[in-house]
Amino acid sequence: MSILVDEDTKVVIQGITGREASEKLPAMQEYGTEVVAGVTPGKEGQEVEGVPVYDTVSSAAADHDFDTSLLYVPPFAAKDAAFEAMEHVDLLNIITERVPTRDTYRMLQRAEETDTRIVGPTSVGIISPGKCKLGPIGGIDAEDVYGSGRVGVASKSGGMTTETAWQVNQAGYGVSTAAGLGGDVLQGTSFADMLQLFEEDEQTEAAVVFGELGGTYEEKAADVVEDIDLPVVAFVAGEFAEELPSTNYGHAGAVIRGDRGKPSEKKRRLRNAGARVVDQHHLVGHALKEILD
Repeated sequence: MSILVDEDTKVVIQGITGREASEKLPAMQEYGTEVVAGVTPGKEGQEVEGVPVYDTVSSAAADHDFDTSLLYVPPFAAKDAAFEAMEHVDLLNIITERVPTRDTYRMLQRAEETDTRIVGPTSVGIISPGKCKLGPIGGIDAEDVYGSGRVGVASKSGGMTTETAWQVNQAGYGVSTAAGLGGDVLQGTSFADMLQLFEEDEQTEAAVVFGELGGTYEEKAADVVEDIDLPVVAFVAGEFAEELPSTNYGHAGAVIRGDRGKPSEKKRRLRNAGARVVDQHHLVGHALKEILD
């Protein structure tokens, strides 16, 4: 098994004619991802890498069956595109960066109403090795980095999703599913959500969380760690920033405000909950060996 995506996932790409989407599409197709349609208003009748383009998700749905949308639209268009997609899909993976927080909030409200899972915004994508790859995750070398295995990976950072998966592979375990959750203030799918999904997945025997300063997503993950049997390894980046509060470090959500968002507190909470917290990222594989061997 895997979570979120598998070999049966059928995908529509919103914004398929844009530079980012059209550049990433061939790698997804080569990996085996079934992209059945694309959507760009005003471009109906065109094709991108053999994929037919439609003006709307509704018109695409009239001709094709799909359960997942990959969103590659400009930030100002993300909310409306997401609302349209949620009428037709179960999973919405938003790659778009710089989506206004207010728009993300409205998207999450709508997702609850339609029972749609959102991963993102600012997601690097999702991969279930050997089955399906959404977005740029792993690049053109995804097969080399993401070997199929039994460890789930969840990360706020896009690049560190792949770096963490590489650590897992180097330790000899491979990945069941990996997802870049995005580093914005609001996330459609949190660490806590991912841990619950991994706990229910028969293929996943352990999970690795790559967290960072800012927000409370890691603390909420600690609450879940206390209640599940799945072993969890965690790394939280940015502890140096505790000496420089109220400074932003890349991701929109990576800000310490008072005592809120401190990596040291996140690590303490995760350790107390039973997670194996490593202070250096290269020790992830070693921690997995201690847990699984």
